[in-house]
Order: sequence, then C-alpha cells, then structure tokens
Amino acid sequence: MGIKKILVVDDSATERHLIGEILSKRGFEVSFAEDGEKGVAQAKLTKPDLVIMDVVMPGMNGFQATRAITNDPETKHIPVIICTTKDQETDKVWGVRQGAKDYVVKPVVEADLLSKITALG
Repeated sequence: MGIKKILVVDDSATERHLIGEILSKRGFEVSFAEDGEKGVAQAKLTKPDLVIMDVVMPGMNGFQATRAITNDPETKHIPVIICTTKDQETDKVWGVRQGAKDYVVKPVVEADLLSKITALG
C-alpha cells in the first residue's frame, strides 16, 4: 500500500509542528487535528494512510479516539501509532488493546518514528 498521507492528532501546536517537520521533509503529505474528536472526524473525511495519535488531550483522549477509528468500518483499515509522553508498559499495552499498531514515546526520536512508519508501509 505505501504510506503517503499521515494525520497527526495532538493538542500541542509545538508537537504538531515538530512531528509535521519530520514527516514533511521525508515527503509525506501531513494533515493535523488538535483533539480526539477532530482527529476521528478528519480520519473519516480524508482517509489518511496512517494516524499518529497523542493520548493526553482535552475531551476525547487518544485511547478513545484510537478505539473509535479502529472500530469504525470506514476507518478500521487505517493504522494508528500512539505518540505520547505516557511511557509505562501498562499504557503501551492499553494502547495496543485500543487498536494501535505501535507506540512511540515523546520526545519523538526521528529515526524511531520513521522506522515504525516504514514497518507499517
């Protein structure tokens, strides 16, 4: 399939910018949403090839948004990588249980993120 379009869901403008820079300089088409609800809506609307999802956000958190995306027939084919400061093993296990394909801990290490994206592509 190949991953070309990536949706970054994060309530931090700084994190959206940093992750967006990493991805766009590698040739990915990047779009953004600033919370879980908007992320789920945008995933349905634009059908990205991958979603990179923060966890701690106001309203619908990243675990809830991941579950919504991976349980919806329209979007369940879209892989989600959780990207968060929550680095406990229980958080990682819970993220995968919600449907995430992988888990990246902030601050994002460019090589780690890109290798996880490549593994999914």
